[in-house]
Amino acid sequence: MAFTLPALPYATNALEPHIDKETMEIHHGKHHQAYVDNLNKAIAGTEHESKSIEELVKNAGSISPAVRNNGGGHWNHSFFWELLSANGGAPSGKLAEAINSTFGSLEALHEKISAAGATRFGSGWAWLIVKDGKLEVSSTPNQDNPLMDVAEVKGTPILGIDVWEHAYYLKYQNKRPDYLKAVWSVINWAKVAELYEKAI
Repeated sequence: MAFTLPALPYATNALEPHIDKETMEIHHGKHHQAYVDNLNKAIAGTEHESKSIEELVKNAGSISPAVRNNGGGHWNHSFFWELLSANGGAPSGKLAEAINSTFGSLEALHEKISAAGATRFGSGWAWLIVKDGKLEVSSTPNQDNPLMDVAEVKGTPILGIDVWEHAYYLKYQNKRPDYLKAVWSVINWAKVAELYEKAI
């Protein structure tokens, strides 16, 4: 069963000025498409051909680097697109309570995730996860994620921020912290809250 590129849930220019149209076109249409194409090539004719993306990601430690990297790239990006919105809003309800009780404030959470993203050497992701019913911030290298058996910190992701250069370089050049500051304006907190409710 071949994997396919999911459509973006908004127009490529919907997140401007925080994330520009050209970056979205290249990030989604070229980079994510390449992960999908390479994943399909890597699983063709193998025992992984009929597995779901969730099964592949969960067993990342026992699959080939090509399946792990491209499968992670496909899962992470499919997740990421859903977490962005032109009408970002703010956390509310149980999620807001959990953020305040765990981190002290939304601003403190911003700082913690931005620090995790800014200090991730090379390429990777910064995450807000639910682990043992509690919120925690972590980061992963390359296209790994906290669902993988190889993750340093395992948990259920409810928010992920891509800190690969292709996510920000056209607009922010080498200034990753500027991108990490801007991305908070387009986080889909309603989606994060929905994922939090499921995770707990």
